[in-house]
Parts: sequence; C-alpha cells; structure tokens
Amino acid sequence: MTLPIDPSVLSGDDIGEHRTTLHMEHEEAIEHVRDAFKRAGFGTAVEFSVSDLLHEKIGVDRDPYYVLGACSPEVANRALDASDDELGGLMPCNVIVRQTEPGVQEVYHVSIMRIARLVGMAPDDEEMADIVATTGEMVEDAWSNLDATVEADD
Repeated sequence: MTLPIDPSVLSGDDIGEHRTTLHMEHEEAIEHVRDAFKRAGFGTAVEFSVSDLLHEKIGVDRDPYYVLGACSPEVANRALDASDDELGGLMPCNVIVRQTEPGVQEVYHVSIMRIARLVGMAPDDEEMADIVATTGEMVEDAWSNLDATVEADD
C-alpha cells in the first residue's frame, strides 16, 4: 500500500498534536483531563481503560493507559455535514492519559479534523477550515486548563 501523503514530512502542527506531562497519580490525572476538556466545551462521549481491557481480553499487563473520547456535539454535527458523514469514522476526538512512571502521566491528543483533511475524508474548504480552527481553539483552551491547574497546584 502506498500512502497518499509522506508522513515523514508532517509536523506535529500538521496533525494538531498536543502532549504534556502531569505529575500526579493516574486516576487523578484522568479526572483532571476530563475537567480541563469540559471547561473548554467538550463532553466525554466514551472512555475506557486500554490497559484493563487488554489485561481482561488477552492477559497482557501494561502500565495504566486510559482513553477519553472528547466531543463537542455542535462541532461534531458541523463536521459530519462538511464530510458527507464520513468523519464519524474518526469520532470522538481521543485524548490519551498514560502512565510513563508512577506519579507521572503523559496526556496526548491529535486533531481528527486535521487528519481527516490530510487524508481526504473531509474537504479542504472554508467550512472545514473553520471547523478545524474552532476545534483547535477548544483544544488550546483545554491544554491551558491542564497547565493552569497544574501550575496553581504546585
């Protein structure tokens, strides 16, 4: 299979990549991330522990790894309309909270809206550009909420 784009030329900005480290316990970090995204206008549509699921299904032990499926219903509706309903295959916008060592959690997110445009699932037009900008601002707000609360707690 030949990829339609060369991944080696993409930057984190191209895919809306965000990453930060939280110095707190895993369960506390999950609550902190959920709250930060809620204050930025996202709801949590789906959430699950990947590490628990893999342990239950195939007996694998992994460090704590949790996925929060963030969603803004208004933006999701616009994105579905703009993509002829195809963007639903990438929804919700996942935010990962994974323990890198005890008391240290990495929070990671990429923009499904940006990725959908890159791979042709969403149009490269003004409507989609506005949707990308809107979700980008919301994620920036969420990231600010993560950082501001951690700094205030220090």
